[in-house]
Amino acid sequence: MIDLYTAATPNGHKISIALEELALPYKLHTLSLSEKEPKQPWFLAINPSGRIPAIVDRAADDFAVFESGAILLYLAEKTGRLLPTDVKGRSLVIQWLMFQMGGIGPMMGQANVFFRYFPEKIQPAIDRYQAECKRLFRVLDGQLKEHEFLAGDYSIADIANWAWVRTHRWSGVAIDDLPSLQRWCEEIRRRPAVQKGINAPPSAIDRDADDEQALKFAADARQMVEMGEPRPSAG
Repeated sequence: MIDLYTAATPNGHKISIALEELALPYKLHTLSLSEKEPKQPWFLAINPSGRIPAIVDRAADDFAVFESGAILLYLAEKTGRLLPTDVKGRSLVIQWLMFQMGGIGPMMGQANVFFRYFPEKIQPAIDRYQAECKRLFRVLDGQLKEHEFLAGDYSIADIANWAWVRTHRWSGVAIDDLPSLQRWCEEIRRRPAVQKGINAPPSAIDRDADDEQALKFAADARQMVEMGEPRPSAG
C-alpha cells in the first residue's frame, strides 16, 4: 500500500494518474494548502520542503519520496512500467520528464500567478510567461507531429506534461493552433486511469470557467501569494 499525500493540483494529479495507470493500491490523503497542512511537522518529516505531492511506500519499510518527478521515476522503476529499461529509451523519457519539471510546470505556474492570482495586473510579466508557455507548447506540438506520445510508448513523461498542459486555459494560453498537441491531450484524457487520477482528489474548479467558484479559487490563491505562501494551481 502507498500513502499519497496530495491536493488537486497538476503536480498532485501526476502521481494519482500514475498510481491508477500502474494499478498500485494507494490511500489518498488530501491536504489543505490554504490551511498550511503541508507545513505541519508531521508532513515535514515526509517532505522537508513542505510541498505536495509526497508518498510513503508502506511495502518498502515506509520509504518516503517527495518531488513529483522523483515519485514518478520511483513508481515506474518499482513496477517496471511506463519507463523503458534500455539506456536510450529511458533517457528519452527522462528528457521529456525534465522538460516538464524545468519548463512547463514553472512557466505555467508563473503565468497562473500573474494572470490569475497577483493582485495587480503587470502586463509585461503576463506577456512574458504566457509567451514562454506558448513556446514550450510549440515544442511539444513539434515532437507530437511525428510521434503518438512524447518518447515512444506512453510513459511517465506523457503523464507529467499532460497534467499541466490540460490546464492551459487557466494560464490564459490557447492551443487551438497546435493540432498535434490537441490530439495528444484528447487521447490521454480518454484513458480510464487518467479520468480516475484527475479526480483523486477532484479539481476545485472548472478551469474553463470564470464563474463564482473559479473567482473564489483565484481570490484564495491571491491571498496565499500575498502572504508569501506556495501558490495553488488549478488542476
